[in-house]
Amino acid sequence: MLVKDWMAAPVFTVGAEASISEVVNLMREKQVKHIPVVDEGALLGVISDRDIKQYTPSKGTSLDIFEINYLLAKTKAREIMRAKVLTTSPETPVEEAAMVLYDNNIGCLPVVEGGRLVGIISDRDMYRVLVEITGARRGGVRVSLPVEDRPGSIREVGDLIRTHGFRLQSILSSNDKAAPGQRYVVLRVFGNGDQQALRKELESKYAGVRFKGS
Repeated sequence: MLVKDWMAAPVFTVGAEASISEVVNLMREKQVKHIPVVDEGALLGVISDRDIKQYTPSKGTSLDIFEINYLLAKTKAREIMRAKVLTTSPETPVEEAAMVLYDNNIGCLPVVEGGRLVGIISDRDMYRVLVEITGARRGGVRVSLPVEDRPGSIREVGDLIRTHGFRLQSILSSNDKAAPGQRYVVLRVFGNGDQQALRKELESKYAGVRFKGS
């Protein structure tokens, strides 16, 4: 799966001379937290709701609401936007984009192709990716267990699940937090198989088997 499969497009944008009031109204209307600032399609920077909160006077200020609104109306997007912005491309694997978001503690990546902004992918889009690839919204039974970290170990679990009348919806695995020499595997399965018999056989062959769902 690539960024282009999950990014938001077209993107809601503003020009460099747009007021912060316009940016705030656009965020509220479109229910987004990041607004790219562009010039004829070229990315100049990004404004986040966090940037606006940091710029807006706190409740302890001596300014009244009319003065605050005036301040936001006269301040331009170019004055508070973040000009040094990490970007990605439509052909980037979505997991690599997620890693950039996580490692840099940022909420979005503008998607740029040929020097022009073509989309934006955010942490919220990554939540959607996780929900979809795991099949969580479709229900089923979630089976998790540690297996040996060797070729074929995950296939063996899958084959066993199929012999009990279930089909596999998704398989995720990781070495993170697993014991040395093991992988932790999470499978979501569907079907009208014998869950009790499946659980009994898995528990006879693997330690730490967990079931969730019906």
